[in-house]
Amino acid sequence: MTERFQIVGSLLRPQDLLDYKTQIEHRDDIAYPFYDDLPGYREVEVADTHDVVAKEIEHGIDVLTDGEYTKSMWHLDFVWGLSGAQRFIAPQGYLFRDLDGVNTYETRRDIGIRITAPLSGKNHHFIDCWKRVVAQAEGVDSVQAVKQCIPSPAHIYGELSGLMSGQPHAGKAEGVYATLEELREGLLGAYKEFAAEYAAAGGTILQCDDCLWELFADDNDHSPFSGNGPHAGAAREVAETFVSINNEFIDYAHSLGLTVWTHNCRGNYESRNMSGGSYAAIAELFLGGQRYDRFFLEWDDERAGSVDALHAFDGRPGVEVVLGVLSSKTTDLDDEARAQHLLAAASEILPKENLYLSHQCGFASCDGGNALAADQQWAKIDQGRRIAADFWG
Repeated sequence: MTERFQIVGSLLRPQDLLDYKTQIEHRDDIAYPFYDDLPGYREVEVADTHDVVAKEIEHGIDVLTDGEYTKSMWHLDFVWGLSGAQRFIAPQGYLFRDLDGVNTYETRRDIGIRITAPLSGKNHHFIDCWKRVVAQAEGVDSVQAVKQCIPSPAHIYGELSGLMSGQPHAGKAEGVYATLEELREGLLGAYKEFAAEYAAAGGTILQCDDCLWELFADDNDHSPFSGNGPHAGAAREVAETFVSINNEFIDYAHSLGLTVWTHNCRGNYESRNMSGGSYAAIAELFLGGQRYDRFFLEWDDERAGSVDALHAFDGRPGVEVVLGVLSSKTTDLDDEARAQHLLAAASEILPKENLYLSHQCGFASCDGGNALAADQQWAKIDQGRRIAADFWG
């Protein structure tokens, strides 16, 4: 039977792994995947990944991940693993809204990316990480698949080009890509190389995670593209560029026989968020216009607006939606009546058999993880499975 509760991807890391991740955060003289620079790191990562995959199986998860234990940040490790990309510690981290909703919180600063040579996705370390989970899951009847989570190509293009923030992490100074069009083609070429090798290795599901859609929501007060923001006049053009980049990659992955999912998020850093913005405001392009097979969407609070935004999928009978109506950011169990209400409302718009349930995001998009303990995390996962069983039967 198909498990209707899904995990987005990341899970809380144990302390021995976090000790190595902390070393990584503060060192500018090491290269991904850092094994040669940190004695003992590989062994701890492999052992802890094995343990968390066993816990996923124990708790009934049927589409497994490595808990993202092989990552420090949800998106940057993939880029660090591309040939031609170089990591560095930037002058400033990402800026999130602090837990009080008023003040600004700065993240870790090892977020810099330089392009020093034409990008390539061949021989990427992620495929070896994925193979380890596949080997562990082999012969386990309850497991349907092992997915590989990577950042969407549009999100990385947005960071490298500076179109998301105005402060590019890589630019013309390196002399590799002289124009944005060259950067677009070079990045997509690297993504396609990775997808081809992943498919050749037996991969079936790629999940492209994305944190940029709400930049283009009119009701997002924290975006340069919305309201009176400095780039509001360019919002449509830039949004269409991002959608076209993702769709080109999706189409190529489909040609390889891959299923391609996406997870959308408004930012998740140690239980903090980055922005607002409803799905209704961006539904036409980013829901209706992207050719993903399954959408993980977040409805854990009022920022997402009404589930009526799901009407953007009208006319796409095969699309699947995972409703992130539960929260990975809180210690308490979620309001089950609210979850059931939103699931019921969504099932009036899309076929019930095309819907799934999840938390709005992973539990540890960055290595530090959200503000809860591991036993609370698994209790929330178990609750999600119970709610799904009640709703779908």
